[in-house]
Parts: sequence; structure tokens; C-alpha cells
Amino acid sequence: MQSYHINTYSEPKGYQLGELPKPVIENDRDIIIKVHAGSVNPVDVKLASGVMKMVSPLQFPYKIGYDCAGTVSEVGSAVTRFKVGDEVYVRLKSPDRGSWSEYAKSTEDLASLKPTNTSFTEAASIPLAAMTALQALRLAGTLEGKTVFVPAGFGKNVFKAGKVITTVSTAKVPKVNELLGEGVVDRIIDYTKSDPKTTIPPGSVDFIFDTIGMAMPYLSLLRPKTGLVVSISLLPSGDQLAASGEISVPYILRQILNFVDAINRWRASWSGVNYQYLWLEPSGKDLEELKAIIEQGKLRPVVGTEVHYKDIDAVRAACSVVFNGKGGIGKTVISFE
Repeated sequence: MQSYHINTYSEPKGYQLGELPKPVIENDRDIIIKVHAGSVNPVDVKLASGVMKMVSPLQFPYKIGYDCAGTVSEVGSAVTRFKVGDEVYVRLKSPDRGSWSEYAKSTEDLASLKPTNTSFTEAASIPLAAMTALQALRLAGTLEGKTVFVPAGFGKNVFKAGKVITTVSTAKVPKVNELLGEGVVDRIIDYTKSDPKTTIPPGSVDFIFDTIGMAMPYLSLLRPKTGLVVSISLLPSGDQLAASGEISVPYILRQILNFVDAINRWRASWSGVNYQYLWLEPSGKDLEELKAIIEQGKLRPVVGTEVHYKDIDAVRAACSVVFNGKGGIGKTVISFE
């Protein structure tokens, strides 16, 4: 099968498209998916560049990509949730990673039927980002009537937040309501012109979902005693990383990561707020919950860039935008149709 991969640590300009073995059923709960689309997440391009090589060296050739949507082409003998021909979407576990390929393998418990009101391209854009937000917001408990600050976007329709504040660059300001819908975000801050730390009153925010590594500088914005910040951009604890089962963590490094996490918790507690790091746990049940939310029209996937897998230059260019973290609006998706 054709698959995007690397033979050594590389930025997007070094990504290769070539023949790799098609995945096969290895246990009775496996499903094989004919991929119609795979999305590009920051974690995909950062791991390929070697950002975690000191923690867990990659094995080459390394197939890229965690999120995809497609059609079930084969099922294991004990699979009960899916049949051949079902349209599904999934966030793959690390051992089965490689969604930028013509075929991908998953266990049935991690996948879900895709939302009926989305295309394969839209469905592929959903899993990692939406599941991460869903799991982060569960940590916050009820958000009804509360003020939420999320650098880089958030929808209150699902979680009933009282007020949502987000930050974007100047060019993206007029796009927020257009892409997310009127009223989804209450206050849009152009971070190139205003500093959220000075434009948002101190102690006025109940929950911060940190997607860009700004958890510590924004602590003063949270309400003392009840405020919570959940980060997906700082470092996880070594225990979290080890418990995920996706990465093998040497003992010494595990203790270092535990120490760094303890410092972040201490800094937050010094400001009178609670801090937690979230390590995503892939879940077919969460994807089913998101499927229902999307079909009810409460959540809208936003695809900014779509490129065909055969156009290698376009794929590399699109991945470079994600790698650099500037200029993109919505998710980048690679089409295999």
C-alpha cells in the first residue's frame, strides 16, 4: 500500500510516499480500514521531527498519522461492533499509527461509526482534537454559567459555558464566527494587538483549556480557590506517560517528568488554582458521544486545507504550516479518495 513515512527524523520537507506492507488482522478484535482521509495534527509532525526521541526513539520506517476516516474492509473473528462496509472514524493507538496510508488497522473498541452528516474529510478532522477537548472539559465538571478561556478556539454549544473567550491572529478574527457560528465565542482577542493577561480581568475566569503552552503565564486570570487550568501543551508527568502504555519511559526520565509536573502543580497552587495535565486516552465511546453531538448540530468540524495524497509537494507544504504553527485555519486533511 502507499503510505507516508520517514526513514529518519525529519521535518515535513523530508516526508516520503512509498510502498509499505498493508496492515493485517493480528487479533480477533482488529479491524482493517480502507482510509478515505487522514488529518494532520501537531503531534504527528512534531513526533516525526524527533521531539520525543530522548524519551522513546522511533522505529523506522515510521508511518505518520493518528486520525483517519474510512470504510471497514476486514474484521477479526470476534468483532461485533462493525461489519465490512461500515463508515468509521478513529484515533489510532501508537502501535497501529499510520493514518496517512491507504489502509490502517485499529481495535474495534477505539473506533466509531462516523457522523452521518459529515464527509470522510470532515470526519477525519475530528478524533484527536475533539476527544482531547471532551476529556479536558470533563475534568472541569459543569461549565454552565462559567467563564472559559481557550487560546485557539472552543465551542460552548456542547458544554453550556456561560462565556467563552478565545485568541486568534488578526487575519483570523473575521473567520471565527464564519467558521464556528454566530455566538459560539463571546469575546475574540487579537493576540497580535492585545495581551490577554492585561485585557482579561484578573480572577475572572473559571476554566482555562491550555492548547498552546501558556498555562503558567495565565494563572492570574483564574478565580482563586475554584479556578482550574487543564493543559495539553506542557509536559505530562512521567507516571502519566508510563500509564498510557503508548510510550516506554526510562526510570530516570520518568522521575524528571514527575518533578517538572510537580513544579507546575506547585506554581498553580501558589496562585490558589488547580492545575492538571491531560494525556489523551483514545476511546470509541468518546467518538460515539461526539458523533451524537455532531449529528445534533452542536459541534461543527472545520477543515481548512485538503490535499490529495498523490500530490507530495502539496502534502509537505500543508504539513509545514502545521509544523510551524502559523497561518492555518481549521484542520489540514489528506485525501485518499
